[in-house]
Amino acid sequence: MKIWFDRLKVRTTERLQLLDITGKVIEALKRSGIRNGFVNLSSLHTTTSIFLNEFQSALLEDIKRMLTRLVDDNEWYQHNSPEFSDCERKNAASHLRGLLLGTGTLSVQVAEGELVLGQFQSIIFAELDGPRERGLQIQVIGE
Repeated sequence: MKIWFDRLKVRTTERLQLLDITGKVIEALKRSGIRNGFVNLSSLHTTTSIFLNEFQSALLEDIKRMLTRLVDDNEWYQHNSPEFSDCERKNAASHLRGLLLGTGTLSVQVAEGELVLGQFQSIIFAELDGPRERGLQIQVIGE
């Protein structure tokens, strides 16, 4: 059994952005030398998320539209108010959208040196408070 760690960097260019990071994860998996086991990804930020879905432009726009409809940027939030919070980014909507998408962790099985993904599945990184440079911790466990 082997455990391998690395850190991936993602540079975003938009406030709300969805990026396909499958290729970055495959490259890291190859560097690990592990052929069977699993990859565990963890975002190091509370205003990002990682999930599996189809990376198709119309669907990505639907996801972004859903997130902005459910969590309105123009709503009043305590987190954005200097009376209640010391956060200068005024990014409550980004935190709330992160709650909707789920935690910033994802595990994917590895078999024969390949990620086990369905035909249309991609690993998608959701930037909810960009543009910024973000970090992901990757851990590969197996043999």
